[in-house]
Amino acid sequence: MHKMFDVFLSGIHALSGRNIARPRRHYNLHDGVSSTRFTCPIILVATLLSAGAVYAQSAQDSDSARVLALETLWNQAEVAKDASALDHLLAEDFTYVDIDGSLQNKAQFLDGIKHPPEHIENIGNDSLKTHVYRDTVIVSGTYHEKGTLNGKAYLHRGRFTDTWVRQGSSWMCVASHSTLMQR
Repeated sequence: MHKMFDVFLSGIHALSGRNIARPRRHYNLHDGVSSTRFTCPIILVATLLSAGAVYAQSAQDSDSARVLALETLWNQAEVAKDASALDHLLAEDFTYVDIDGSLQNKAQFLDGIKHPPEHIENIGNDSLKTHVYRDTVIVSGTYHEKGTLNGKAYLHRGRFTDTWVRQGSSWMCVASHSTLMQR
C-alpha cells in the first residue's frame, strides 16, 4: 500500500512539470505517531458534535414540555373564565381564528373568555405534536370540549394549531386556529 502511494505521488510529481531533483518524502500514515495525530482530532470533533446534538435535542425537548404545560394552563383558564391568566399567555398581537372562521384579536378573544355564550365544563387535548424552530414552537393536536350552549349540551371535537414564540424568557402564543371535526 505504501509503495502504491509513493508511486502515485511520484507520478503527480513527474506530471507537475517541476521535475527538480529533491529528496523523496516518505508519507507513512500508518505508524503509531502519525495515525494518532490524525485520529485524535477526528474523534474529538465527532464527540463534540455528538454532545452538541444531544444538548440541542435536550433544549428542544425542554421547550416542547414548557409549551405543552402552557397549553394545559390555557385549557384550565378557559374553563375557569380566567381572562387574566390567559392575558399572560397571549402576545399583544395575538390572532385567533375560531371554528366558524371568524378572526379575533387579543382583546376580543379575552372578552369572549370573560363573557362566553356557552358554559364550558371541560376541555382536553389529544394527539399533541410539537415542532421546535429556535424561538418558535408550533403545537398541533385535537381537542374535545364539553359544555352547554343555550341550555343544550354539546360536545365539540376539533383540531387546532397554536404558534408560540419566545419573548425574553417567556413563551407567548401569537396565533391560534381551531377547526371542528365531523363526527
